[in-house]
Amino acid sequence: MRNSRIEVAPIAGALGAEILGVDLSRPLDDATFADIRQAFGEHSVIFFRDQQITPEQHIAFARRFGPINVNRFFTPVAGHPEVAEVRKEPDQKKNIGETWHTDHSYDEIPALGSMLIAREVPDHGGDTMFASMYAAYDALSDGMKHTLAPLRALHSSRHIFGHGAGYHHNDLKGRLHNPDAATQDAVHPVVITHPDTGRKALYVNSNFTVGIEGWTREESEALLGFLYRHGARPEFTCRFRWRNGSMALWDNRSTWHCAVNDYHGQRRLMHRITIEGSALH
Repeated sequence: MRNSRIEVAPIAGALGAEILGVDLSRPLDDATFADIRQAFGEHSVIFFRDQQITPEQHIAFARRFGPINVNRFFTPVAGHPEVAEVRKEPDQKKNIGETWHTDHSYDEIPALGSMLIAREVPDHGGDTMFASMYAAYDALSDGMKHTLAPLRALHSSRHIFGHGAGYHHNDLKGRLHNPDAATQDAVHPVVITHPDTGRKALYVNSNFTVGIEGWTREESEALLGFLYRHGARPEFTCRFRWRNGSMALWDNRSTWHCAVNDYHGQRRLMHRITIEGSALH
């Protein structure tokens, strides 16, 4: 890292680092932002603590990374359609994002990343786990890498956010909406070359990947099941404990994440912005 006012403190071996010495309520000079962007590329998910920022400041920081993707399915923050609510009330049992996934892989041009800030967190529980798809790919055998190299996978939003998902009949009602908009299908390489870092990463996930192009359902399930188990190996992961004002920015091209649902009876309210990306190859 260049000499600057920030400190980058890794939190695990595979991915994740806290960025210290930054107040996101104040404008960032270009050199400081460049250091943050470099840390993001190196660690795939970066964390900030004790950020007392408004939705406007949240939006302004996200736009330093790229245009904002206005989410089709999440309830927006009042007056700020760019910011999506990720909320669970004390009487609700199901949370959002409890299985390993990456956001927006169903889009033809998937998101660069997601920027989540904690507005209200439980006394305990409600952590988020992240997994490095760089590390997952690197740990595969040469034979498996050769097998995966030409493969492409189908991703879809329909079964998660569409009418058949059932969320409008359970306690996710009011938190997710607009099932008519769940028409996204996209095909991406199973292994991508990251557009910024040039590193190879595994690019399938258990929420949105529905099959391998040209393979039967049974064949797809066998391979994808192995990759999902492999990608979630503990040595590829880190775990983040939230406090009010904590922020995470993760790279959707090189990570998975899952929200641990272990805080029943407590409220958790997060604000998320998704940042537009580029085509994957």
